[in-house]
Amino acid sequence: MKSAVVVFPGSNRERDMAAALTKVSGTAPMMVWHQDTTLPDVDLVVLPGGFSYGDYLRSGAIAARSPIMAAVREKAAEGVRVLGVCNGFQILTEAGLLPGALMRNAGLKFVCREVKLSVANADTDFTRAYGAGAVLRCPVAHHDGNYFADPETLARLEGDGRVAFRYADGTNPNGSVNDIAGILNDAGTVLGMMPHPENLIEALHGGTDGRGLFESVVTTLAA
Repeated sequence: MKSAVVVFPGSNRERDMAAALTKVSGTAPMMVWHQDTTLPDVDLVVLPGGFSYGDYLRSGAIAARSPIMAAVREKAAEGVRVLGVCNGFQILTEAGLLPGALMRNAGLKFVCREVKLSVANADTDFTRAYGAGAVLRCPVAHHDGNYFADPETLARLEGDGRVAFRYADGTNPNGSVNDIAGILNDAGTVLGMMPHPENLIEALHGGTDGRGLFESVVTTLAA
């Protein structure tokens, strides 16, 4: 699987993401700077976590207007898989690639801890390695992870099976509506999620619950 990780000023999880992709796929991703205007021929584009542009204005708002995002939109339109984690999820919503918005956490504090996630839809390119309803451990680290969408959008997301992950067992850390932790686009090829699966993919991390997401993508693209 060929992949690329987009790096913005303020990204701080790009190396973690690159390590996870290398470990699971066996191939190191290409690192792409935000001012580039083209992406290489890849199967997966990843927008990693961090605080692009210091979260100035709104989280992800400036990064969504970076030169590279036109190329990300083109790749997404072609069916290339796109994954946005934490700040990457925020960028995807700001760029219009996913609906809704990520608002300030309900507790108005930065949250950095482990939560539980349930797999809301196990029949997606990003979740097939998990069983339906599986509950995973996963770290979070964010200040603006409170997912919100209008009732019509929520009904469409729920009805179309586009909620990929939910916070489980009362561990919702941010007040996200319907406990939503990750959503998909209409085609199921773009996933945005707040938790960090890349930080729980090997035993030295304390567990491997996040590994299934990357294995799902690798298996899907190899089919």
